[in-house]
Parts: sequence; structure tokens; C-alpha cells
Amino acid sequence: MPVPEPQQGAEGAAEASHGAVLTLLVIEDDPAGTFTVPELPAEAGTRVRIRTARNLTEAGRLLTDDVDCVLLDLALPTGSETRASGSGNAGEADGLATLEHVLRIAPRHAVLALTAQDDTELAAAAVRVGAQDYLCRDELDGRLLSRAIRYAVERKRADIAQRRLTESTLRAQENARLERGLLPTPLLEGSDLRFAARYRPGRSRALLGGDFYDTVRTPDGTVHVVIGDVCGHGPDEAALGVELRIAWRALTMAGLCGDELLSTLQQVLEHERESEEIFATLCTVDITPDGRRAGLCLAGHPAPLLARPGRAAHLLPYEDGGPALGLLPRARWPRRQVELGGSWSLMMYTDGLIEGRVGESGTQRLGQDGMVAMINRQLAEGLTGEDLLEAAVAQVRELNGGELTDDVAVLLLDRDEERVRRRIPNGDRGRSIPRPRPGSAPPTAPVSAANPANAQRPPL
Repeated sequence: MPVPEPQQGAEGAAEASHGAVLTLLVIEDDPAGTFTVPELPAEAGTRVRIRTARNLTEAGRLLTDDVDCVLLDLALPTGSETRASGSGNAGEADGLATLEHVLRIAPRHAVLALTAQDDTELAAAAVRVGAQDYLCRDELDGRLLSRAIRYAVERKRADIAQRRLTESTLRAQENARLERGLLPTPLLEGSDLRFAARYRPGRSRALLGGDFYDTVRTPDGTVHVVIGDVCGHGPDEAALGVELRIAWRALTMAGLCGDELLSTLQQVLEHERESEEIFATLCTVDITPDGRRAGLCLAGHPAPLLARPGRAAHLLPYEDGGPALGLLPRARWPRRQVELGGSWSLMMYTDGLIEGRVGESGTQRLGQDGMVAMINRQLAEGLTGEDLLEAAVAQVRELNGGELTDDVAVLLLDRDEERVRRRIPNGDRGRSIPRPRPGSAPPTAPVSAANPANAQRPPL
């Protein structure tokens, strides 16, 4: 027989109308009519609408989105629905098979299991299967039912929120692993140069931004370096930056250089970008095997900084630079020859390092002149390598008054002629010197394409 909806007095109904309104779906089949839903007290503060279903088929029709909680009688006979779904096996109780079916058709609803007083083992098993709580038929009253409904609904909401949080965390971890795998590994085996880098994406909780860099040594002994910046800060720009970096490495290993390489990269950009407004700035440097000269190409990018012992650091010539990639269809990028000398440090960077704000008004930018002065002060303090880059990025953030909004990539290549003369066979030639992470031992093995386990990516 149908379960009667509890009657409330006029005073109780008026009070309940100001509280929460919940919908309860009762699934039970009691031909003897011995079970009824008790009347909820007015002071419970919760108005409950009752729907009743005598079997699972009828429950499926009544189970709409406005149902907050399901009260399932575990004594409900197992019907064809549970047998067809294959939910139970020979040793499984009919009540649990019915419960599992309800949980499948109502994954977002709270479920209460109703059992006999002497069947607590079945009740506990129902909670293990997925019910939010259980009630004993003989002890059921209005106050207990009201509490159980509200508790089950809130617990289900908490379970759903926790599951979504877990799924979001797992996705974030997977994305982080993917992004970390796309960060470059310097290929400098056999080179006399030392390498250091810092990379800070402007996007919150990201490992990759639109800035990119890479460095490889080709079989003829030439060291090629690139640093670039795709306009924008989103994941699409980060993906395009990775594509350009990988394309640059492949083209460089294939023997392309200078204008030919940049023209091909522009074709890649034009095919891969989402709109014609997207462009990328780029700076490439190819250093001769003896380490004393380099070829420089600029595509709308800030010029590198060259520091030599006993001299102030200065910007390399940039008057002959070409436009950014993606702006002019038939642009050309002349390659300029630069004398480096015996011992030197070459710093390449993106505009995120020089566009931070300075001054009390916050309207001025650091600019290239301010950056050169800052680096000269830090060189005068004896900073080199990783320490120099760490101090530079930290001071730019401090001058900006907080985190930088743009991506920042900065790398440093240096050559010490005295160290080269003293080197021993198979020494530290071509070693990358990333700062070890907290709790890790300093790296001692050189970066090797044949030994990827020793390859070190720059810390973030």
C-alpha cells in the first residue's frame, strides 16, 4: 500500500515553509501496510515532501533531479531489474543487490538504508556498499528520520565535493607531469660552455608559459641557443611555444641556421597559431666550436647581454634585427657576427625580465638600461651562474612589488678560458649546473644525450 505523506499542523507548516524543503523518495513494498513514514516534528525546521515507489521500475520514473534523498527498504524483493543488471552473485544478499542498483541509477542522490532491528550486519554492509546511513524500522520516529535525511544529504554533498577535488588534483598532477616533461634538456655534451637557466611562467600554478628556450651542440662543435616569447599567457600560447622550440631543435640538428631557420620557423608559426594576430619574438645565437665568436639573429627580441672579465656588461648590437615571427610574410633576418673573446658570459632573456615596474609610482618599467645596471652591480658582488640568475629574478620581483605578471625566461652561457686550458679528458666539459633541489645532492654527471637519467632541467 502507498506510504502516506506525514500531516503537519498549520503552525508547523508555516514554520517549515521558512526552512529547507527536501524531497524524499521512499522505495518499499509493504502489502500488509505495517510501515509508514513517521510524521516529522514542526521544530525540525525541515519540510519534507514524500514520494513513494513500490518497485525499482517505478522508482526510476520518480527519481528526478529534485529528489534529495532515497529511503530504500532492504527487504524489498529482488526484481528483474537487479537480475538483468547482473549486480549480485549467488552469495550476495538480495537487499545489497537492490541497493547497488539504486546507487547506480541515483549516483548524485543521498541514500538511506532501512533494515529490521535485528539485521545490523546487513545495515553495516549497506553503508560499506555506498549508503550514507541506515535506519532500523522498529526505532524509526520523526525526529530521527529528519536528522538522518539532513545528515545523509550533507554527507553526500561532501562526498561529491571530495571526489571532484580528488579528480581535479589528479588532473593537475597529470598536467604538471606533462608540462614538466616538455621543459627543455640542454644538449651540451662535449662543449666547454657552462649553462644555467631560470624559468617562471606568468600563469598561476603552471609550469609552462609562452616563453621558451633551448640549447644544443651539433656534431661540428657549434653550440646553438634560442630564446623566444609567444605573445599571450594562456595554455594555447604555452603549447605553441613548445612546438616552436621542438621545431627549432629539429631544424638546428638538420643543419639550418640564421635566416633559413627563422623563415622555416615562421611557416611553422603561421600553420600552428590560432589567429593571425599571434606572433613570437626570437633570439638565436650560434657559437663557434672554439667559443670565441658567435652569430646573432634577432626577430623582434631584446638583445642578449655580454659580460667579460674586467669590463662592464653591455648589450650586443641589435640594429640589424628583423621583425617578430608572424608579422611580415616575406621578412628576412640578417645574421650578425659577434666577437666574444676568451672568457665571457652571455645572458639571454625574455621581456618579462625587463618589463617589471619600478619606483614608488609604479608607472616606470625597469627596461634594458635598468637591467644592465642591475646585472653589473650583481657581477661586481661576485655573483655568477645560477646565483646570478637567482639574484636577478629575485630583485626584479622585489622592484615590481610582488610576482611578475608576464612569463620570465633567462639563461646564461659562460666560458672560462683558464678552466678550458686546465681541463682534463672527460672532465666537466659541457656540464649543466642547475641548482640542486632541497634535499638532493649536487649533480656531478655531465648532461648526456646518451644518458638521459643524468639530464637536469632548470629549477622552477
